[in-house]
Amino acid sequence: MAEGTKDEGTSNAMWGGRFASGPAAIMEEINASIGFDKKLYAQDIRGSIAHATMLAHQGIISDEDKIKIIDGLNTILSEIKEGRFEFSRKLEDIHMNVEARLATLIGPAAGRLHTARSRNDQVALDFRLWVKEELQKVEIALTALISAFLTRAEEHADTVMPGFTHLQTAQPVTFGHHCMAYVEMFGRDRARVRHAIEHMDESPIGAAALAGTPYPIDRHMTAKALGFREPTRNSIDTVSDRDFALEFLSIAAICATHLSRLAEEIVIWSTPQFGFIRLSDAFSTGSSIMPQKKNPDAAELVRAKTGRINGSLIALLTVMKGLPLAYSKDMQEDKEQVFDAAESLELALAAMTGMVSDMTIRADKMKQAAGSGYSTATDLADWLVREAGLPFRDAHHATGKAVALAESRGCDLAELKLEDLQAINPAITSGVFDVLTVEASVASRVSFGGTAPQEVRRQIAWWRSRN
Repeated sequence: MAEGTKDEGTSNAMWGGRFASGPAAIMEEINASIGFDKKLYAQDIRGSIAHATMLAHQGIISDEDKIKIIDGLNTILSEIKEGRFEFSRKLEDIHMNVEARLATLIGPAAGRLHTARSRNDQVALDFRLWVKEELQKVEIALTALISAFLTRAEEHADTVMPGFTHLQTAQPVTFGHHCMAYVEMFGRDRARVRHAIEHMDESPIGAAALAGTPYPIDRHMTAKALGFREPTRNSIDTVSDRDFALEFLSIAAICATHLSRLAEEIVIWSTPQFGFIRLSDAFSTGSSIMPQKKNPDAAELVRAKTGRINGSLIALLTVMKGLPLAYSKDMQEDKEQVFDAAESLELALAAMTGMVSDMTIRADKMKQAAGSGYSTATDLADWLVREAGLPFRDAHHATGKAVALAESRGCDLAELKLEDLQAINPAITSGVFDVLTVEASVASRVSFGGTAPQEVRRQIAWWRSRN
């Protein structure tokens, strides 16, 4: 998409009298964007209606022409929605397709619509409107996912499970606390979405090709009509800015990374070796050869979508990195990446919300695993610090000896005899066994943001009040 006016009396109807002949077939093929930018039809028509209304209000076109233009545009909108509109590659893009049809419907008045604007600010408007609307959809989808996690966290604030570092058992936590970790992650994603909406809430229309326009337009009027906070403040930057698209892709890539981490855990947790969760048939598939298999394909595909979304971000960054001001045709390559990433992200968020809401939590398996790997070793070390007055490093060393002893005997720490522990450090008393259960371990972690059930419930309440 680039600036251009329509002149049906020339051999090249799109570019006017400057060109003596039409484009070669190969140029038409590389130049046309209607195959994908027709997705912007609603935004294009909405922007044109606001522009025509402003032109009439400012006395630049007549009220009669304004009425014809708006009626014609609404007719085109209905035709497209009903599948009766014929898109033409020869007309290059959504703007020229709409304008050509408008001319057929209302005659010469259609030519007045493009007064005081260019396809440069027109596409900047259409695309910005589309991205803003998409961000609003993502915000709703993230809110639904956060809500699903809050529900599971409430159900399992007391359900113990192993907490991991390096995918090795570290300390007992609750499943509710683990769920709340994802609430925090997706909450940050939603905050980024909201900031991006605020950041991009400026209207490009009226910047024209790059220098503004001599017509007495009212850009504040069109900005308000289109739901923007205000118009952009520099016409050169306006037509060459795609930061809003890059921000969308950045947000999408970070969010997809969070979704991928969650998907990885779902894949691991649903294996027979872990057995922490069971996915329903709605989010699983079978094997064509192994009848016992139940594969977590939905989670795996969410994990894979991240690669596509990351690729879209890198692609657009690469397109934009060497462009001089203002508009360059390279920028036509911005939309397919954003469209694809948006579709992938929407689908991944919906699938993950479904899986989180639908999966069966196997609390017995989680509890069984919570005590494995000497997960309460840190509790023993902390007890030695609190009750025996040992420096933490000395307590850490003594606990390491206790773990080695338990490992050599094939038992848990809580199964060691008191005299065995006292042989390691005589200050140990029978009171130590009160902290060596996984329930006691998680209950003791009462620091702000910790895994103690009462703290998990406090964080759930905080998020409930803001979700």
